[in-house]
Amino acid sequence: MSNIVEANSLVTLHYRIALPNGQPLISTFEATPATLQLGASEMLPAMEQLIIGLGVGSRQVFELEPEQGFGPHRAELVERVKREHMPDEAIEPMSIMEFTAPDGSRYSGLVREIDEQSALIDFNHPLAGKAIRFEVEVIGIL
Repeated sequence: MSNIVEANSLVTLHYRIALPNGQPLISTFEATPATLQLGASEMLPAMEQLIIGLGVGSRQVFELEPEQGFGPHRAELVERVKREHMPDEAIEPMSIMEFTAPDGSRYSGLVREIDEQSALIDFNHPLAGKAIRFEVEVIGIL
């Protein structure tokens, strides 16, 4: 058992991801802490790098630019999809839809606008292009 977070540590922590103005988006501080295996793609690599070297009991706040967080918003990931290629159900703007690729993989997109013929779907991560505040408190390290 270590007292310092290393690149392959199993870490129990509280974390909060918020917009720069402090508006929380995800938080475990009011609930059960998360236990994450570093190096297993359970957390953004940039966030993992920020907590490496922190000790048990450390609490830090980091400001991340879009490139460090969820990446830039990419225009090529916004596509117009014909209604005939979508489920025959009521679809509302600003709702998330799940799609199946030809290889069977599944991915989600945000419906930006929709009409009788097509929908404009944004396949970027919802936080792409946004700066974020990442707050973390290390509780335990295995």
